[in-house]
Amino acid sequence: MARENPANRRDLTQGPIGSTLLLFALPTLGSSVLQSLNGSINAIWIGQILGEKALAATTNASLVMFLLFAAVFGFGMAATILVGQNMGRRDIDTARRVLGTALGLFIALSMVTVAAGWVFAPALLRLLSTPAEVFPLALAYLRVIFLFMPASYLTVLLMMGLRGMGDSMTPLYFMGLSAVLDVALNPVFILGLGPAPALGIAGSAVATVIAGLAGLAGMIAYIYVKDLPIRLRGHEWRYLVCDRGLLKRIVGLGVPMGLQMIVVSTSALAMIGLVNQQGTETTAAYGAANQLWTYIQMPAMAIGAAVSAMVAQNIGADRWDRVARVTRAGVWMNMLMTGALLAVLTLLDRHVLWLFLGTDADAIGIAVRINLLAGWSFLLFGISIVLSATVRANGAVIGPLVILAIAMFPVRFGFAYSLEPSWGGDAIWWSFPLGSAASMLMTIGYYLHGGWRRQRLVGPPTVLEAEERTLADADATGKMNPVA
Repeated sequence: MARENPANRRDLTQGPIGSTLLLFALPTLGSSVLQSLNGSINAIWIGQILGEKALAATTNASLVMFLLFAAVFGFGMAATILVGQNMGRRDIDTARRVLGTALGLFIALSMVTVAAGWVFAPALLRLLSTPAEVFPLALAYLRVIFLFMPASYLTVLLMMGLRGMGDSMTPLYFMGLSAVLDVALNPVFILGLGPAPALGIAGSAVATVIAGLAGLAGMIAYIYVKDLPIRLRGHEWRYLVCDRGLLKRIVGLGVPMGLQMIVVSTSALAMIGLVNQQGTETTAAYGAANQLWTYIQMPAMAIGAAVSAMVAQNIGADRWDRVARVTRAGVWMNMLMTGALLAVLTLLDRHVLWLFLGTDADAIGIAVRINLLAGWSFLLFGISIVLSATVRANGAVIGPLVILAIAMFPVRFGFAYSLEPSWGGDAIWWSFPLGSAASMLMTIGYYLHGGWRRQRLVGPPTVLEAEERTLADADATGKMNPVA
């Protein structure tokens, strides 16, 4: 087994749990905030320079992109879990084999996506009932973005792989680089400033592509300069040829996790149908409340990602005593961070909602009520996220999928659909805490009694592997180096 520089990897199986989890989660949270701010600022550029039709075009294109990323996101999460478990047992070579197999899979999927997307982009936009006046703008934007899909998929996988190996700072650095470049280049290529051509809405897509490529190139260079564990060298490039056993595991884990994103997106579309029946002001108010919720749920998502990586490493190291403690720390951390954010946004809700709704007092009043009834459900949602992240880190992916599907459709949508005729919009807003409570209770039951601990994705190391790792972690004098 190849010798590694211990300073280039982070061991999540040692040291204090609370501070380690927090320091790992904060960069992930920062990445999410940067990504959302990037999208919001770009939307402002497009809306202010090109108008509402162009903004509507990017919205429609973004729906298509979300569905395409949902299709591969689960495979990236599966690779992260397997990488984390192998890092926990100090098996760097197998972690690289997992990443190589995932890279081979992503390259193949991205090539298919580019070809199919270019051909079927018009049909996809028609499927979304894209308005005729918006259609050509959305198509121009989408086709440029499709060309970037291979690099975009690679970026996502590398960031997930780095987090699985215990590194959440490197993804933050290069997410920041891409975001700053994207925001700066949007007006340049939209308007044709300096030597750049004036490309209109396609210019926004070109700016996103250039920024993404710069971030990816910088991240790859950084990985190799710092000799991070995620890199492949020499004979390791053969790992890009998919290992059938690892590919089967990645697909087996990835499909259910990808389906979870599809469940969430289809549930959101179904709820939008009910909201639209309440009138234009209510739809606008709901959209503004969703802007707040995007930020409210970020702490839970970041903590969930950190818990997943940390639990995976501890399961790989057979440190089950730490698994429960990591989970408890994640639950409390989510409640404190999400609770504090909810309190601030509830106190300042009218001032924040004014940014989206202007002086429309009626719409602001509706949005305030929506947030008051539904917003606190994200506390419960966060508990489900943390517990689901823990059980998924051991390969238990079917249980969380079934729980999510039940909570989203029979409970949340069923309640809203049944009572909307008599309760009006309040039935929709109350369905959020009801669905979140049902999800939380079912997830707690599964965490306590679901038998997910009996699963084993990664076997214990053999005697030979243990000896090889001991030699790899020892320096030339025979002294053991700590794993940082």
